[in-house]
Amino acid sequence: MIFIYNDYGGTHTTSLAAAYHLKKLPTGRQLSKEEILNVDYFNKLTRADFSKFIFHGIDEDGHPVYTIGRGRKSTKYYVESLKNLSLLLQERYQGHEKIIFSNTSHAVPFSMTMGGLFSRGLKIDVIGVPLLVIGAKQCCHTILELVEYTKQIANSTNDRIAVLENQNFK
Repeated sequence: MIFIYNDYGGTHTTSLAAAYHLKKLPTGRQLSKEEILNVDYFNKLTRADFSKFIFHGIDEDGHPVYTIGRGRKSTKYYVESLKNLSLLLQERYQGHEKIIFSNTSHAVPFSMTMGGLFSRGLKIDVIGVPLLVIGAKQCCHTILELVEYTKQIANSTNDRIAVLENQNFK
């Protein structure tokens, strides 16, 4: 099984989701500023990294965990294209690996959106980073729930490729 967390930039909620998935972050409490800023790839990717699969590690069950930033591409069509490509490759090469695409976009609070704009878009970290930390603290519990939901669906679905839009995670 392969897990791929995705959103617009691929550097904030996706990085948090990958870190929770890989048990690199504590649960049961709000994250500290230091914990947030030390998450692998958190606020470190740029537009040049859009559409690149970023490997975060292997989970406790031996499954690789990746993230990807979609950029301005439509979620519906971009992820659908990745799904169809995955199916094509599975059929062509007799692959049986289950692939789970999990969208973290709906968990992004306004403060994180603005923080990403200032920090990654405008290169004004003095404003952007504090907003990103506030946003991460606001959504860390939601991201953890999204990860647990993703794992639950992954273990219960018979689909070879599953696309989770996660619209209920706000």
